[in-house]
Amino acid sequence: MKVLIPLDGSASAQRAVDYVIHHQQSFGDNLSLLLLNVQWKVATGNVKLFISQETVNDYYLEQGMAAMQVARNALDAAQLPYHYHISVGTPAESIAHYACEQCVDQIVMCRQGQGGLQMLLLGSVVSKVLHLTECPVLLIK
Repeated sequence: MKVLIPLDGSASAQRAVDYVIHHQQSFGDNLSLLLLNVQWKVATGNVKLFISQETVNDYYLEQGMAAMQVARNALDAAQLPYHYHISVGTPAESIAHYACEQCVDQIVMCRQGQGGLQMLLLGSVVSKVLHLTECPVLLIK
């Protein structure tokens, strides 16, 4: 089973990793884990006149690796193999696109704590992923 775990570096996202580690048997013998971090696009417009694309790419890589480090350490300690990827874009769209591209069987993610006015104006990442993806999404509290 191919499982995608989106990570933003938060303790909330780490709970999804911990869930998969503690329930790995329920995912079957052929568990294949994909970790995904999505970086917001920072270099637009005139910013590109002052900062090279290489510098921007280094920033995305550094931030993405930092966001996945705790999860990678936990998976290494549990001796679970995984692949990781860093995307640039909006989180929900990038998660859904990567899930489709990689033909994942399931997405395991934590619900974000957004609520109130912020959720009404922006919508939650989880809600958007649920609408954009075809595969099952397991939400961890």
